[in-house]
Amino acid sequence: METKWLEDFVSLAETRSFSRSAQLRHVTQPAFSRRIQSLESWAGTDLVDRSSYPTRLTPAGETLYSQALETLQGLQSTRAMLRAHSAAGQDVIEFAVPHTLAFTFFPTWLTTLRTRFGPIKSRLIALNVHDAAMRLVEASCDVMIAYHHPSQPLQLDPDRYEFVSLGTEVIAPYSQADSQGQPIFSLPGRAASPLPYLAYAPGAYLGRVVDVILKTAPLPVHLDRLYETDMAEGLKAMALEGHGIAFLPHSAVKKELRAKRLVAADAPGSEMQMTMEIRAYREKPSLRESKEAKSDSQRPLKRTAQVLWEYLAESNKPSLGHANKSKS
Repeated sequence: METKWLEDFVSLAETRSFSRSAQLRHVTQPAFSRRIQSLESWAGTDLVDRSSYPTRLTPAGETLYSQALETLQGLQSTRAMLRAHSAAGQDVIEFAVPHTLAFTFFPTWLTTLRTRFGPIKSRLIALNVHDAAMRLVEASCDVMIAYHHPSQPLQLDPDRYEFVSLGTEVIAPYSQADSQGQPIFSLPGRAASPLPYLAYAPGAYLGRVVDVILKTAPLPVHLDRLYETDMAEGLKAMALEGHGIAFLPHSAVKKELRAKRLVAADAPGSEMQMTMEIRAYREKPSLRESKEAKSDSQRPLKRTAQVLWEYLAESNKPSLGHANKSKS
């Protein structure tokens, strides 16, 4: 039995909707349903009454719900205590970073940071956007780095979290190049012959950004969704093999563009791209310190993380702000 099954079940018990919980857990509905079924197989009984709408829990499900809450809270508290006792790690700054940024942005950014800020010990926790945000909310990381666009803001309490801007990233469509250096697939395509489309899985943050690009495109776009995955690196690999068009962050394809293995798949001026901000988030120190005073199990505020944040804030004074608020 996996703890994520319990987290899925708690979400379902609270939303009473498979589709809504799948969205919140950033998985497809079929995958979410399979997880619930796996939990039921482990329990040896039905936990959900699927004959009712909204979805209701069975008596066994109600029992498991209360136990699951206690179990998950106990595990989180235990992890926090173990981390608090690890004095050797107090000079290590933990970053929660979505997979794409972990592959593309973070290594280069860290190199620059070490040159300008000085030596830094770091631990990278690469995961999806939802889980990265949960790491921040649960105080299981020191800093979270994520994309931001006004059309797809992260739902973080601005009274509790603050951010600094680390730069920008452009996401645009790319295709394998032919022998003449031209894209083998080029937008917008034709209704009679839609272009093969390499897409992000439903719920993926970059997928939602691409949906905005396509919906606001100046011309109708004709695509045939034939492959999907959560990770930009997976889409890039498929595009390199000539399987279709993929919308990718520029930092993920810089080497391939220089080598002309990939080329832009949209016409100049077509506006089928979007600029996103890259932000670093943290919980405000005053709130964390007040929680530490109430709970010995709360992860203490690291001096190294505080010094780094002060440097980032000083370097990005015009960009310093509260979570969910755009730069003025």
